[in-house]
This record gives sequence, structure tokens and C-alpha cells, in this order.
Amino acid sequence: MKIVFYIFVYVFFIFNNNYIFAKPVPETFADIINPLLSSVVSITSTTIVEDNNQQIPQFPEGSPFEDFFQEYFDQNDNGAKKRPIVGLGSGFIIDDSGIVVTNNHVIEGADEINIIMDNGDEFEATILGKDPKADLAVIKFDPKGKKLNSVEWGDSDLARIGDWAIAIGNPLGVGNTVTAGIVSAIARDIGGGPYVKFIQTDASINRGNSGGPLFNIEGKVIGINSAIISQSGGSIGLGFAIPSNIAKKIVYQLIEFGRTKRGWLGVQIQNVTDEIAESLDLENNQGAFVASIQEGSPAEEFGIEAGDIILEFNGNTIETYRDLPKLVAETDVDTVVIVKVWRKNEILDISIKLGELEETYYFTNKNEDPNETKKEVSLEIADLGISIRDINQEDFNNFGLENEITGVIVTKKSIDDISIQENDIIVEVNREQIIDTSQFKDKISEIKLTGRTSILLRVIRENKNIWVTLKYL
Repeated sequence: MKIVFYIFVYVFFIFNNNYIFAKPVPETFADIINPLLSSVVSITSTTIVEDNNQQIPQFPEGSPFEDFFQEYFDQNDNGAKKRPIVGLGSGFIIDDSGIVVTNNHVIEGADEINIIMDNGDEFEATILGKDPKADLAVIKFDPKGKKLNSVEWGDSDLARIGDWAIAIGNPLGVGNTVTAGIVSAIARDIGGGPYVKFIQTDASINRGNSGGPLFNIEGKVIGINSAIISQSGGSIGLGFAIPSNIAKKIVYQLIEFGRTKRGWLGVQIQNVTDEIAESLDLENNQGAFVASIQEGSPAEEFGIEAGDIILEFNGNTIETYRDLPKLVAETDVDTVVIVKVWRKNEILDISIKLGELEETYYFTNKNEDPNETKKEVSLEIADLGISIRDINQEDFNNFGLENEITGVIVTKKSIDDISIQENDIIVEVNREQIIDTSQFKDKISEIKLTGRTSILLRVIRENKNIWVTLKYL
């Protein structure tokens, strides 16, 4: 009987011990919030725009009144009137010297920026640096000897769905306002650019909250409130914050350099579709498909090839192609990384030293219409619904092709809704270079015998390399 009693006491003690150390639901956020209010500021950005309301009446062309009114307005025009447009936002102090973090869109294009403290004190601010791609900016003001309270960064990677989230900001210009909710989602992609995946929260966020902090239950900043989704313009519980772990590195680069230094690989990528995966004999459609290589880039220098599938970057698995730009950008310039690629049924580890992304590179097309190609005998590829012919010397001039290019030209397609077009130049099939129509036909037949239902083609279209898939008919 005593043994049973002791077991009961031991179990009861363990139960109560767990209960004692469990985190209780807070009865109030007051003790957390009160020390933070003075660290959150309101921001007004004033932009001066020209406003000329005088408009010349419209008359039929050649009307005698046209010259008369033009002369009248020229004589009485004292110059366009200028008027201020004031924008409102929020920010938070990260250093007691007067350094404030906010969103770039809060201060973008501003001729004058002012900081308004929680107690009503107002100071003029200047921009230290801004990053439009991540929608972050750092500004600074002179506190004129007044003591400032700064916030403490939290670890956004520790944020979990369901954790408390507290927002402070200046919604609709009413002044510092506190709202609370939970973390609704993490790593949310809302199309805000390739470098940020957001923390989603249902804490009420409205216009004017932009740039304000999102705190965790410990009063540490885990995000910068940046966007909402709403049909009405008001909060419906869909708010989004830039994670602190992304923001911190950018912020301190803006302070030190006035700009962000991002790693640069130099590849143009696209999604690995099911058709691409099947054509290259991949087990799944994870990874980033390398569509083309930027000339002079680290990717070119260290051996990445168009048509490679990037599976991992520096030990991080690439689930979708959107993962790669963020990982590369967050990596320090001149870092040597290992890039794992799938190439011709092999996995290769390629060591690459990253460069610095100085600007966004665009692949542009030449605005030239190739001359009509001389008619030649075409070969029908019934399995794909296209006809092709060999490249001739005239094509090199008409299409601006490099001398080493080999392949075939599509002369006709019998099905409208396929991704190939007439005059496309097919240079690779499933990562194998094509020489002429005979080799192309043999390759198509060879792949079909493996049981695959689609093939991957590298195509030159209007001087740009693209990748398309075709299904066997």
C-alpha cells in the first residue's frame, strides 16, 4: 500500500512540476509594451510636386483660337505651382544616436522627412541608406541630447505559427497604437520580390503601420510590418512583416555602406516543371532550372551550364526556384560556396566564389526581324507535331547566330497549343547538343523508346536562350 502511495506522490509531483514551468497566457501586455512605446516613432515624409491646373482649351487642329489661347497662357503663366504631399508611416529606434529603421516605401522620393516621438517631440531626419528590393530604409536624426530608448532584435527563425505577435505603429496617422494577434504563417511568399519571405500575422495592421515593429512576447523585434492584403484598404487580419533575421543584415549594411551588398551567382532560372523533371530523369521537380548564364558571371567562370538543375546551394536544399535568389543574396560577397547540380544524369558539386550583385540584369531581345529564310526541304517529326530543317549560312546572318551554333530550325508546327514556335532554333535535346536534322530525328526516337512522355529542348528565340518541353503525340 505504501508503494502505491509513493508512486502516486511521484506522479503528482511530476505533473505539477510541468504545470509550474508551463508558459501561462498573459493577462495583459502592458508590462511588455510600456517600455517599448518610446522606441517606436511616427514618420512624415513630404514630397513637393508641381501642380499646374491651367489647361489650354482643346480646339480642332488649325483653329485660329488655338494660337490665341496659347499666347494668352504663355503670357500669364508664372510657372507651375508647387504643393506638398505628405505621407505617413512608422519606424523604430535601433541605436540611441538616433538611427531608425523603416520601410523604403515610407520615405521613397521624399524631399523632407520628420520623426515624431511618442511624447510629441519632432526632429528632422536624413537618409543613411535604402534598399528598394527588400523595402527597407535606415534614417537618422539628431536627438539634441535627449536620451533615446532603442529596441532589441529578436530571432525570427524561432517564431512559430501560433506565437503571440504585437504590432506598434501609427495607423492612419492617429499616433502610436498597439495591436496584438498571433503569427499566422511563416516564410510567406506574397510576390514582394525574390529576397524576402514574410511573417504573416493577424495583429491589426493598417496604412501608416508600415515600417513599424512586430514584437514577440519577450518584447523583441521579430519583423518589420510592411504590407497588408485588403480589398477595402483596412485591416482584415492579413498583415505581413519582413523577418528580423533578413532585415538585420541589410540594415547594418545600409548603415555602413549606404547600400546592400548581395551575393551574385549570375544565372537566369525558372521552375522545374513535371515535364522537365521527367525529360531529365529526375525523381521530383525540386530545384532551380538554369535557363541561361550571365556573361562574365561567377556561374560562367566556375562551370555552371545552361540546362543544369541546381539542387542545393551551400548545403541548403532548393525546394523551388524561388529559394535560390534569396539564398544567394543573403550570402556574403566573395564567399566560396558549394553548388550541387544535376547534369546529364549525374550529380556534381561545383565550388564557386560569389561576386557582388551591382544591378539587376535583364536579358533583352534585339528588335530585328530576321529576313525570310530561303525555302529548303523540311523534315516532319510526326511524334512532336513539328517540321524542321538544317541551319544554313544565311541563317547565321539573318538570326545573328554565333559561329559555333549548331541545331535545327522549326519551319512548321501542326498543333497550335504547343510551346515551340516557327523559326525557333533547337540547339539541344535533353541537354545533348544537336548537329542536324538527322541527329535530331534519331535522338527523338531514342528517347521515346525509354518510355518518357516528354522531352526538354533548348531553343534560341529572337536571340534569347529559352527552354521548352514537348510531349510525344
